[in-house]
Amino acid sequence: MNKALAAIVCVAISAPAWAQMSPVGGWRSIDDKTGEAKAEIRVTESGGALSGRIEKSLRKDTAPDAICTECTDDRKGKPIAGLEIIRGGKKAEGKDVWEGGKVLDPENGKEYRASFTPIDGGARMEVRGYLGPFWRTQVWQRVQ
Repeated sequence: MNKALAAIVCVAISAPAWAQMSPVGGWRSIDDKTGEAKAEIRVTESGGALSGRIEKSLRKDTAPDAICTECTDDRKGKPIAGLEIIRGGKKAEGKDVWEGGKVLDPENGKEYRASFTPIDGGARMEVRGYLGPFWRTQVWQRVQ
């Protein structure tokens, strides 16, 4: 009886951590070169695919009404606040990584193949953008 109760308590305590091992939620993007916070991003999932939008720019030099001047697709001229920067990405079978998506860098308008890997129990996430054989990784911090 005590073992069963202990198992139930362990499952109940660890269940919130399981729920956090997903890219879904609120994130603060951190510049991998400067270490400064760049934006708050909301990642959602629909039909198994990720989508992520900038909720708020945290850069001091970004005007509240800034638009994506560097974007070259349907996002050109759209406000940075609300801009969809993550499109696609599905959970890889048997792994805590979401692959096959794309991430946009609104500063240069480039879109990169991307993977999203929650780490540290879901408190942080590695966002890796690929361009050919090269990649760049940022570690985002969960805010919600």
